Amino acid sequence: MAQKDKLSVTMRRSELGRVKGLGAAKSGVHHWWMERVTSVALIPLTLWFVFSVLSMAGHPQPVIAHWISHPLVAVLLIALIVTSFQHTALGLQVVIDDYVHQEGQRMIALLVMKAVVVLLALAALLAVLKLAI
Repeated sequence: MAQKDKLSVTMRRSELGRVKGLGAAKSGVHHWWMERVTSVALIPLTLWFVFSVLSMAGHPQPVIAHWISHPLVAVLLIALIVTSFQHTALGLQVVIDDYVHQEGQRMIALLVMKAVVVLLALAALLAVLKLAI
């Protein structure tokens, strides 16, 4: 009997659903993978940023502004900003999903969180672009 129940449960999922590994929310695996991808990408970007900032410590502002204006540095800073804020949004979404149980409050919290994250990311990007261009 247990074998029949197990078979009927697996037969309810479509072939595409089984291949993609999607659950009821249709996005859990993608969300999990994006958290891992952004965290792995942040390792070298953060190490580069920390070592760069430490090597620039004590330099006057014009020297640092000139350093940021280098195309490679600007691209790496933009990659760090985008990846950091994407990783932050993914993590905060999990926290909100786990701890806010009422659907309306969860939607409002997610919208406010995403708006704040996007605005902060845009402000950081604007600062880098202003110095880089």
